[in-house]
Amino acid sequence: MESILSVRNLCKSYGGAGGICAVSGVSLEVHDGEILGIVGASGSGKSTLLRLISGLEQPDSGEISLDGRRLGAKRSIADKRDMQMIFQDATASFHPRRTIERSIRDAFCSLMGKGAELNLDALCREVGLNTELSRRYPGALSGGQCQRFAIARAVASSPRVLLCDEITSALDVSSQAQILSLLSELRRETGMSMIFVSHDLAVVGSLCDSVIVMQGGRAIERGSTRDIISSPQNEYTKALISSVMEIKQHGKM
Repeated sequence: MESILSVRNLCKSYGGAGGICAVSGVSLEVHDGEILGIVGASGSGKSTLLRLISGLEQPDSGEISLDGRRLGAKRSIADKRDMQMIFQDATASFHPRRTIERSIRDAFCSLMGKGAELNLDALCREVGLNTELSRRYPGALSGGQCQRFAIARAVASSPRVLLCDEITSALDVSSQAQILSLLSELRRETGMSMIFVSHDLAVVGSLCDSVIVMQGGRAIERGSTRDIISSPQNEYTKALISSVMEIKQHGKM
């Protein structure tokens, strides 16, 4: 299986000498059609890593390559088209004074050109929503609906890689399950690769093929999802799994 995204020794610090090392020497590969999960507690560096990969922030050192081409500080339109990001707060990611439809069309045209045709009806069907809802403003929609439209906006340009930063953490359990099911369906239909960042190992385990566990800006363990959950090697990973099991036990009581 070929690698679509390659990251080599990414490092990022804040505050100069003696400051905070947010990401330290992280490397990873994402293959065609793979969903890679990155899990860790708040402050582990997982969201910073995703922002570095997306180009929203610049690393102090390291390399990022997409489909064999090295990505620099300035991303081309093709680079942006091929790698899209979805954020935790979907409602805030849309302009509050623009309808969802306008925001999606504006984003699509910025990537595909002003004359590009967007089939909004088909796009809405793809994420399980009625087109009529897209005529509303973000504040008039639920968090789950906004997140579905955020996914629609991201996949409209048919990216090769989708970056998902804690996109289910602000949703209720039902909406969370629907979003996870939608992502799985998108992967099946399009072969799109994804990086899915979450603090919740149970969520990562239900969606991802492989997992990287982060702590203190470092990737401390990696492997297939099955191996990581069934036979964790690192004590921190064992603690994460133990906490998931405790939550499940309490839920049955």
